[in-house]
Amino acid sequence: MARETKTLTVVHCAKLDAELPALDKPPFPGELGNLIFDNVSKFAYDMWPAQATLLINHYGLNMADPQSQEFLMGEMERFFFGAGGQPPEGWSPPNSAPRKK
Repeated sequence: MARETKTLTVVHCAKLDAELPALDKPPFPGELGNLIFDNVSKFAYDMWPAQATLLINHYGLNMADPQSQEFLMGEMERFFFGAGGQPPEGWSPPNSAPRKK
C-alpha cells in the first residue's frame, strides 16, 4: 500500500518570532500579501481577524470606503511587522466599566 507524505513548509514568523507552519498561499494579491506569505505563520495570520474586527468596531470603519480599507491595511502591517497588536487607544473590553462604590 502506497503512502503519501507531505512536507511541512515553515517560515520564521515575524509576529511570533519562531519557526512555524507557513501559509499555503498569499492571503491576498499585492506587495503586503506577498510579504505576509513570506514572513507570517498560519498561527499568527489566524490572530488577525479578531484584531481586524476590534479595529473595525472601535473606529466604526466602513469597509466599502477606500480610506477605511487603507487604514486597516496599515494596521495589518503594524500588527505583523511593527508595534501593532495592541488594542486601540481608549478601548476597553466589553463589560469592563468601573464598578460603582
